[in-house]
Amino acid sequence: MAKSAIDNSLDAILEQLGDFGKYQKYVFTLVFIPIIMHSAVHVAYVFTAVDLTYRCEVPPCDSNSTTYEPDWLINAVPYSDGTPEKCDMYTYNSTQATNSSCSSDAFNTEEIVRCSSFIYETNEASILQEYNLQCSNNLWKLTLVGTINSFGQFSGLFIAGALADRYGRKVILVWGMVLCAVCGLIRTAMPYYELFMVLEYLDAFFSSGTFITGFVLAAELVGPKKRALAGSIACSGSAFGGIITSAAAWMLKSWRPLIYALYTPCFLLISYLWLIPESIRWNIEKGRIEEAKMTLRKIAKVNGKELSEKALDQIDVAETEHKTNQNDTFIRAIKSRILLLRFLNSCVCWLSCAFLYYGLSLSSVTLASGNKYLNFLLTSLVEIPAMFLCIVLLPHFGSRRSLSAFYFLTGVACAAFIFIPSDAYVASLSVYLTGKFAATAAFTAIYVLTTEMFPTVYRQSFMNACSTVSRCGIMIAPQMPLLGAIWTNLPLVCFSAIAIVATFLTLLFPETLNMKLPDTIEEAENMSKLRKGELKENRLQDK
Repeated sequence: MAKSAIDNSLDAILEQLGDFGKYQKYVFTLVFIPIIMHSAVHVAYVFTAVDLTYRCEVPPCDSNSTTYEPDWLINAVPYSDGTPEKCDMYTYNSTQATNSSCSSDAFNTEEIVRCSSFIYETNEASILQEYNLQCSNNLWKLTLVGTINSFGQFSGLFIAGALADRYGRKVILVWGMVLCAVCGLIRTAMPYYELFMVLEYLDAFFSSGTFITGFVLAAELVGPKKRALAGSIACSGSAFGGIITSAAAWMLKSWRPLIYALYTPCFLLISYLWLIPESIRWNIEKGRIEEAKMTLRKIAKVNGKELSEKALDQIDVAETEHKTNQNDTFIRAIKSRILLLRFLNSCVCWLSCAFLYYGLSLSSVTLASGNKYLNFLLTSLVEIPAMFLCIVLLPHFGSRRSLSAFYFLTGVACAAFIFIPSDAYVASLSVYLTGKFAATAAFTAIYVLTTEMFPTVYRQSFMNACSTVSRCGIMIAPQMPLLGAIWTNLPLVCFSAIAIVATFLTLLFPETLNMKLPDTIEEAENMSKLRKGELKENRLQDK
């Protein structure tokens, strides 16, 4: 059998102590919680800034006990597609009423006026009522909340990555969510829409690095054989976050209590400063060898494994290598032709993933129940089996080939959807869910693959840079309905074409199956060569 590529390395020590032993499971569980918290607060704006169903209040006819659509409403309010107009009503003339104050002859249907008070279909509350954002001329202020949230994530991701690589993963994981919670809670007390938006931006800015920081912290703690498992479970946090948010919103149906429920628990993360260790790899790269050894000893003790001093001596070797490569800079990493091309390809694939994932998520509204809470819940639920499929496939087939297959399946599903008759609901829904399933699996796989392709000292910077670029895909996805106005199936054609292109671009990445995480620029550059050499040696051994 070929000599393992992870011998004489930190990965070898982690394998000896247990790739995913009791201690790693304990830390992973704790790290998984802020990942879920981040995912929950990240999508809270969907319900805090939701547009509601309402119509004009008609003073002569409405009373405190009035309903949304009484029998007389058709006399007082114009209808469009069987639905009362939200902000228009007919002028009222009580002198013309013959039967009752709300009869048809009491309203002049030739004259329509704008109203300033409203009756709502349900008792739901969003910022629409808080800041008087009713009517179509204010709709952009509601949709802008999501845009500002995405921009906050966009502008904060790269900074969070640089800070995490410099000051540690744990610091960003904890304080990013705590500051996010502070901004979120203060936001509920803002008297003006503009101040609300400033806090919305800061909320997203501070929390932007939490998901990736938690993901990297989890991936760097486990051995190579369990990285795909850890990565897939970590990515499932986004689905659980969406489920929690939709369930809480469905139960509370009011934006302030929803923010209180989602953001207040974030303050408990301050305890993580004592409960979880810093990344072993980050400690080694920063020369904190004793801290790294202390964590390894704790892993050995909890996992019930023996850890020899000879094995710990390998950490000192890593420190020597660190000093040898201390002149490495991110600029030098980018100047590497191999890493630069790999990084640019990663950016394109990340952007494609985000575009497909969010584009299909937004399109799901027309295929699911009219209940917006149930719709969001189902959209989140479909992600879980896709992410756990990665747990099975990635360790056996590798991240690169799996990612390529997921892209291909997404493209085929989007293309097939075009040819399914609109009245074939079951068939169209099945194909759509297949596309969303595959797009979610692709997002999971690209997180794992990107973690495995870049050197430790710059891993989070590369991850955050790729994720930052992916935000462009998130910003583009909501514009797809504009293409649908030209041709109904044009958005699906775009989804399919981008997915197929990404299928082939993914094959340009090195295969990382069972490879050690590269710690230096040179190791990252030589991944493909090492992989080919290992396969050649294996073939010779088999003979």
